[in-house]
Amino acid sequence: MSTTDCADHYVYILNCADNSYYTGYTTDPARRLAEHNAGDGAKYTRGRTPVKLVYLEAHASKSAAMSREYELKQYRRRQKEQLVADADEPQLPDGSSNR
Repeated sequence: MSTTDCADHYVYILNCADNSYYTGYTTDPARRLAEHNAGDGAKYTRGRTPVKLVYLEAHASKSAAMSREYELKQYRRRQKEQLVADADEPQLPDGSSNR
């Protein structure tokens, strides 16, 4: 499932200020992006703000989303770059800006 319609679970990739990637899971992408940028997100992103949402994938179940998160975390940087390049610009479920 790749559309953000009718989904409650999301896997996302952030591009951090140091140009590294962070992959995570959430039920509310807009809230989570704000948490990361406020320094309240994952320990990894705290010193790497601001972060930008570059990839968002929706899933119908937590299990599916977390399995996909694990899969993406195994990707090498080159694979993540290709995934981001091939995807449409991510749109948050509420239609707000992803940056």
